[in-house]
Amino acid sequence: MNSHGIGEADSRKSKRKLPSLHALRCMEAAVREESFTRAAESLHLTHGAVSRAVRLLEEELGVPLFERRNRRVFATAAGRKLAEAVSLGFELVANACEELREASDDTTLTLACEPTLMMRWLIPNLPSLQNFRPQINVHLVAASGPALGSGVDMAIRRNDVEWGTGIEAVKLFEERVGPVCRSDLVNRYFGKRHGLPYTKAAAPILHTRTRESAWDTWSSITRTSLQNTSEETFEHFYFSLQAASAGLGVAIGPWLLVRDEIKSGQLAAPMGFVEDGSTYFLVSRRPFVSSPARTAVRDWLHELASSARD
Repeated sequence: MNSHGIGEADSRKSKRKLPSLHALRCMEAAVREESFTRAAESLHLTHGAVSRAVRLLEEELGVPLFERRNRRVFATAAGRKLAEAVSLGFELVANACEELREASDDTTLTLACEPTLMMRWLIPNLPSLQNFRPQINVHLVAASGPALGSGVDMAIRRNDVEWGTGIEAVKLFEERVGPVCRSDLVNRYFGKRHGLPYTKAAAPILHTRTRESAWDTWSSITRTSLQNTSEETFEHFYFSLQAASAGLGVAIGPWLLVRDEIKSGQLAAPMGFVEDGSTYFLVSRRPFVSSPARTAVRDWLHELASSARD
């Protein structure tokens, strides 16, 4: 086999002169639309520009591509053959471009979630995604409010916000909450009545502006009446949990965000945890199966959330 000859043939093919892509687009549109006028409209060009491009293409190829009769145009056999080839070629280019976009999407995704959830759960577990799919770059954005802000590909959101239309969502976990305090202060802040724990009236109650109804929701679900005389409100959820860790009082803590401190003995939850009726979802502007990256991040978070239910 003469591999050198094959190389020369491939080289000659690559050097063959192609007509203007603009002219080919005009010709293909004219054949497809069966009209220079409609072709011009579809390409946002003038009738004259399309007609001139087709005429120059015919002169370059040396064959008529259209028959012009009574102010109408009809594609010749040569015109139909070339238009079919051009259409297939453009389709190949379009598919390749889409694959490149998806390949780009497969490396970088912007994921938004609440700041406290990000600090206490997402960031500590991010290395497991990097080990699982090292080629994926997840850019984290601390944000609450609307489900998906500008420039955000996916978000972890509770079902207490509007997602809008066209959003795909997958359930991650139900929120479970309970009063937490520093472990060595349990006897100061909690007592027992009829064998059941309760918060003492002297226990400082720690609130947060980002979840102003957290204590009321918990009290309603557990049918517990709070008579505490001391209260403190913090700007963010994270601050109230830090205040509880520092011994400043009792905060409502979601199990997912305090589980590590509970297991290490830093925090205690004498009254346990209950579902507060809210659920976290992973939401996406595009279907999760639209790219390998979205699918991988979805599967990773789903597995992470499943393990967090323990």
